[in-house]
Order: sequence, then structure tokens, then C-alpha cells
Amino acid sequence: MKEQSMSSLPLSPYRVMDLADEKGYFCGKVLGDFGADVIKIERPGGDPSRNKGPFYHDIPHPERSLSWFACNINKRSITLNIESLDGQEIFKRLVKDAHFIVESFPPGYMERVGLDYTELERLNPRIILVSITPFGQTGPCKDYKASDIVYMGMGGMMYISGDPDRAPIRISVEQSYFQAGAQAASAAMIAHYHRQMTGEGQKIDVSIHESVVCSTHLTSFFWEIGGRNVRREGDRVSRGTVSPRMIWSCKDGYISWRIWVAQQGSRTRALVEWANSEGKAEELKDLDWEKMDFNHLTQEQLELWEKNFIGFFLTHTKTELYEGAIKRGIILFPINTVKDLREDIQLQWRDFWLEVEHKELADTIIYPGAPIKSSEFDCHIRYRPPLIGEHNEDIYHYELGITQEELVVLKEGGCI
Repeated sequence: MKEQSMSSLPLSPYRVMDLADEKGYFCGKVLGDFGADVIKIERPGGDPSRNKGPFYHDIPHPERSLSWFACNINKRSITLNIESLDGQEIFKRLVKDAHFIVESFPPGYMERVGLDYTELERLNPRIILVSITPFGQTGPCKDYKASDIVYMGMGGMMYISGDPDRAPIRISVEQSYFQAGAQAASAAMIAHYHRQMTGEGQKIDVSIHESVVCSTHLTSFFWEIGGRNVRREGDRVSRGTVSPRMIWSCKDGYISWRIWVAQQGSRTRALVEWANSEGKAEELKDLDWEKMDFNHLTQEQLELWEKNFIGFFLTHTKTELYEGAIKRGIILFPINTVKDLREDIQLQWRDFWLEVEHKELADTIIYPGAPIKSSEFDCHIRYRPPLIGEHNEDIYHYELGITQEELVVLKEGGCI
């Protein structure tokens, strides 16, 4: 790998003013991972998102929020009240040297505080403003508030999640904010490319609701072409006229595997032979899987066959089944827990997990790294998540030239 420095990262020449809360701070993280100088602007006292758990060692504190840690790596922090006149003037000074602004305030808020895109563009014609809101800046729902479960429900994701004989469910860890943040970062890069070509900045309007809808885009084709909704299938998946089982219990957790037929029937035969060698699935040993067709099977027959594998899987661990499947050309894989991911040999080989020192906690915490590798740069962690206003002096005093005496007055006045 080439020697890396901070300046070699693709976004290292650029600055991001990150005003976003949990709805949008993943966008700033993505840009920061690629080298951007991300300045997290928090209200005096800290962003309210810092009070969201879980917390380091289960001690609630704005400097110990693990959800905050996860999305604010590679950022610096300043505190600033942009609703105050002094705060607005300071923000405008910062905008002149910025390249991106990311915000997640309700529609109309930036205009009310005198910092709408028209004003920002006047200050810096090349600025790119990325606004992330629940339902976008326009439309009948634009002023609605929402949470992850609302986005997942209204975005269609919940309808296709869960078992067919039960009500829809949501994924237990919030997903919508990450989807919107990733979309916002992509849009920012497209706008940046346009700026490189034309010199023009622009305003980006990101809807969290629409970001979730985009993640289910395949389902729309079922409706448009066949006039039907994609249904929840739980641990099964539709194939022809039947739905093979996909999720199975094993000795120490769960694995995923399904019966294959026709051209892929040899994969099922390989598992049957493995089970037969251990005295399991004996009644399946003479079946010709290559000559079968899912369109000519009944669900009842399929489930009778599937019962033969239950006992076999329960006698093996995930690792035993996975390694045995690889040797035999069987498509089977473990359903990993977070503990499994931390111990995953592939992730370890690629140095995915990174140690980050938190001196204020007298501890080192393991963070996930970037999901890409480049021959030209290395997306590494430069900063641990910042403390509240940790970089006030760096930005206000050393960059903007505000004196220490003036900073005291601004702090006493609730501006910083």
C-alpha cells in the first residue's frame, strides 16, 4: 500500500459545516471518512443527539453516547447558537471558506434564521447546501415530524419485513437515517462534480421517506407489472409455486440454506449425502434433485423434505456447517451476530475493525472501518468523535481571529 497522509485523501481540500442531528450526521461522517474537514456545529451545551443511548458502560452522559460515537468519527466540534445575531455573523464568516453545508432542520428554519440558500449562495456562490428532512422541502407532508419506525412504515420497508401470518415488523436498529445519509453524501458528490465543471454550487433536498422507498424499489415492479404487493415471507422465499425455507436453527445459532433443484440440484444432493453419512435424511437419498422443478412441486411435499434437515443442522455449529458446505460446494452460510462479525477472519484480514483511543475515557474502542479499499488512498480514522465544543479555540481564535476576551463574552452571552 502507498504511504498515506491526510492530504492524500480525495476530499482533504474541502470543508463541511455539519449542522445535522441524527437524521443527517451520517452524511458528514461519510464525507469525513474520505478526508473532508467536517466541522460539527452544535448548540451551546451540545447536540441533543448526544443524549441518545446506548451509552459507554451504560452511564448516560452526552460525552458517552455510542450512537453519537458511531456517526461522528472524523469530525471536529464547535458550539454555536445560530439563532443569535452574533452566532449568525460567525456562521456567515465560516461559510465563506466552506464547501458543503449539511443540515437537518425543519423546512423553513434556515430561512427564518437568515441562513437560507439564497443568503448562503450570496456569501459563497460555490457552496453546496444539503438539506435532510423527514419528507423533503415540499409537498403536503413537508412539515410532519417522524421517527425511524414512521419512515420504515411509510416507506414500505416494514410491509415486506416479518412473517406472513403476523403483523409487519421493523429492523431493530434504526436504518432510515443511514439510508438518507448515504443518499445525501452521494448527492453531495454529484453536486461537487457539477461544481468542478461549472463553478456553481447548488441546493440538495433529501427526503428520508424517499430514501427508504428507494431501498425497496424492486417491489414497485411487482405492482406495476403484476398488480400485486410483495408479501412478507419470513424465513422463506418464493420460487415457482412454492416457498423453500431459508433460515434454520443450528447448534449455536442460525444458518441460511434452501433446497435447490433442476440445474442447481447437485447442491442439494451434496447436503443430503453429507447428512446421510451421519445417519440423517435417509429418506431423501434416492431423490433425483436435478430432475425436479419448483413449478411442479407442492408446498406440502417441500416441507416434508425440509423436515429431514432439522436434526442434522442442530447437531452442528455455524462454523462446522459453513466450512463443510464450502468443501462440498453447498450454498450455505452463517447468520452472524455482532460477536461473530468481530471475530470474522475476512474482516480481520482486511483490517476492517479499527482501534480508536479515547483518552478522556482512558480506553480504546473498536470502530468499523470503511467498506472500500482504494489503490490511491486509505480511508482511515483521523479523529475520535469530538467532545462538546472541543475545537472552539482552534476555529474561533486561531482561524477567525476572535480574541480570548471576545470568546468569554460570546460564551457568557450564550452564543458559543
